Amino acid sequence: MAEVTAISGVSGISDPFEQYRELMFGISYRMLGSVVDAEDVVQETWLRWRRVDRDEVVDPRGYLVRAVTRTAIDQMRRDRARREEYVGPWLPEPLLVSSDVAMESSLLGESLSMAVLVMMETLSPLERAVFVLHEVFGFSFPEVAEAVDRSEGAVRQLGSRARRHVKLRHRRFEPDRRQAREATERFLAACLDGDLEALMNVLAPDVTMWADGNGHAETPRVPLHGAATIAEYFAAIAGRYPAGLTFRLHDQYGGGAAAVLATPTAVFAVVSAELELVGGRPLITAVRAVRNPDKLSRIPVAR
Repeated sequence: MAEVTAISGVSGISDPFEQYRELMFGISYRMLGSVVDAEDVVQETWLRWRRVDRDEVVDPRGYLVRAVTRTAIDQMRRDRARREEYVGPWLPEPLLVSSDVAMESSLLGESLSMAVLVMMETLSPLERAVFVLHEVFGFSFPEVAEAVDRSEGAVRQLGSRARRHVKLRHRRFEPDRRQAREATERFLAACLDGDLEALMNVLAPDVTMWADGNGHAETPRVPLHGAATIAEYFAAIAGRYPAGLTFRLHDQYGGGAAAVLATPTAVFAVVSAELELVGGRPLITAVRAVRNPDKLSRIPVAR
């Protein structure tokens, strides 16, 4: 399991690559939405770092950020072509974060949420790179321009488009931690019990659910829309859950409300929920469930 513990260089480490490893992983993961791909990009950057003449590198941090960003852009373009063969909806790979990152009120913590990562999927590779570097990590536009090999003017335009795109799709209501926990807990308990009435009481009328299984799990291969449709789906499958399935909530997971569902021996799913105020009540308007075992193998059964 990959776990984010820092966003900048670590003091006391002489090798610049190790000093900025977590920064590079943070950039890669937010650009790719995949722990495995992010680690591969960092590894490829390390191979490049080994070959470079260190005496010619005036700014190691800048060099490494440029290298990891350009490698991630190339990987993103390959991933998008590969996803044409993906079975059903694609969702980012879940990433558990440490409490010091998750507790931050800035976009840095929020940018790990499933909702924001999904929104960033709609950006072009260059727009996403600019958004991650400037809006999330606070690099200046000149630094970003050098990282993506574009003019500063072009980068400002890319950043403006990306901000508008993400802002238009951003949630209007931000639930507090207690509301998020309570709504997610009620939803999951109702799912496991197959309680149709309880599900209808926590789901917004226009709720949508996406389930990522890539053909390896019994999940809907198209998004489900509407409270009645989703409630009936969970009521119908309640008897097919594996024995001993329980869930644990993660306040710090991705900066939002989420839970890991697991048996004593294996992780079954990671589920995240978004809330909106509907008629003055906080109701779930979006559910994202990751069931693809390839995206769950790094999450521990118990923590």
